Amino acid sequence: MTAPTPARVLIVDDHSIVREGLRTLLSEEAEIEVVGEAANGAEAVKLVATRHPHVVLMDLVMPEVDGIEAIRRIRARKYACEILVLTSFGDDQHVRDAIQAGATGYLLKDVLKADLLRAIHAAARGEPTLHPEAQRVLIRQTTAPSPFKDLTERELDVLRLIAQGRSNREIALTLHLTEGTVKGYVSTVLDKLQVDDRTQAALFAVRHKLVVDG
Repeated sequence: MTAPTPARVLIVDDHSIVREGLRTLLSEEAEIEVVGEAANGAEAVKLVATRHPHVVLMDLVMPEVDGIEAIRRIRARKYACEILVLTSFGDDQHVRDAIQAGATGYLLKDVLKADLLRAIHAAARGEPTLHPEAQRVLIRQTTAPSPFKDLTERELDVLRLIAQGRSNREIALTLHLTEGTVKGYVSTVLDKLQVDDRTQAALFAVRHKLVVDG
């Protein structure tokens, strides 16, 4: 009987002691092969291209290129691998950003060895594994109504540009509309958001992550 192909794993973490610990732990498993290590997201993207891992164990908070951006870049290049986040951060923003960027699973670093191994093999099969806190975040996200639910796609476009400090004329040029039409959209957006002026609308957009401040 042919032995199963080991799951090829790339370890990504900016702390060498964490990488060493994970490498030692995973190297004890006959069904897992560690094919490389990276200290930041930029290195991770390069190694995915050359080492062809089945699973990337991805830290999130790293210098130069963080884990979220690395996930986006790996997904944009359509590499045939799954990404399993392994991080110390279980807050709403990190969980949402990682899943939206394309992570297959999300674990915290207090995970038990057996659960980590199961998650790696599940990821290699394309199956998600979420830490309970990550599950709670996603449940809250799916049940909470969007603060922009009443806005149309075009109104959202206008709001994004308002938040970027664009004038009506600049918005009209960007969206190929007349200034009069833009003025109407701006009025509608202010009314739907129940704010008094453009500044309040811009702050609302930033506060609710429609745009990133700075």
